[in-house]
Amino acid sequence: QVQVAESGGGLVQAGESLRLSCAASGQIFSYYAMGWFRRAPGKEREFVAGINWSGDNTGYADSVKGRFTISRDNAKNTVTLQMNSLKPEDTAVYYCAARRRMSVVVPTTPTEYNSWGQGTQVTVSS
Repeated sequence: QVQVAESGGGLVQAGESLRLSCAASGQIFSYYAMGWFRRAPGKEREFVAGINWSGDNTGYADSVKGRFTISRDNAKNTVTLQMNSLKPEDTAVYYCAARRRMSVVVPTTPTEYNSWGQGTQVTVSS
């Protein structure tokens, strides 16, 4: 399985931006669909954004559409989540996930992914 590790979390004020990165290693990165999930205190883990193996298809949760952008660089084995116009309700631990799938489909549920990072905290103050 590919191993993934997140970076880039932190504390920001509402309206500001933050960029999360996920570095992958151990397998051929371009074989994998990638996703970002988050878990807020007291809530279930939820899908945030995903991108298919080639980068030509993406998917977003309704709550982040128009504010967050997912992208990948297969040459650098990285996937990035650019988060703009952050809101206090975006506060959560953000997780990067990988699923070996060379398809146009973007997996959107946690059970479809089988490699997870440790998570990075994002806190948005009002």
